[in-house]
Amino acid sequence: MKNNIHPLADIQTNNIGEGTMVWQFCVILKNAKIGTNCNINCNVFIENDVVIGDNVTIKPGVQVWDGVTLEDNVFIGPNVTFTNDLIPRSKQYPAEFAKTLVKKGASIGANSTIIAGNTIGKNALVGAGSVVTKDIPANTVWYGNPAKQKGFITNAGKILDHNLKDEEGNAYEFINEELVLK
Repeated sequence: MKNNIHPLADIQTNNIGEGTMVWQFCVILKNAKIGTNCNINCNVFIENDVVIGDNVTIKPGVQVWDGVTLEDNVFIGPNVTFTNDLIPRSKQYPAEFAKTLVKKGASIGANSTIIAGNTIGKNALVGAGSVVTKDIPANTVWYGNPAKQKGFITNAGKILDHNLKDEEGNAYEFINEELVLK
């Protein structure tokens, strides 16, 4: 199985894993690294100093700038905006861009903005339209502007309140950094 790249995509890298689909009107620069079985939807721009893991979905209208790493099984919703320069000025570039890390299994909802230099934890959920201005811990749910923690989320995607209870009143606890039913 090889990857499937639309003929209207501008792909400059040779670092795309098997089974990855790249749709039309994408631009991927030469030093970007993209894993296996990813889905890069139309109108996505991926810069040079970017690492994307396996099984990642990036919806349309996303730009992934230098310094961004997306680990395995990450979901990036439509029109999510990553930043990489904390003090942007025209034609003035920092010595190094701020690093942003989205850890394994995390999901970022449509139209969210991720300020550079932050980490979104494993299996975390950032709700649509949020502005992330600080690190997001693993298995937490955040939304708003600025994003605030609104609860927790299990690895299977079940939303919990601040007391680690689901809608049915079942209680969960952290064991070995995993949320499990008590």
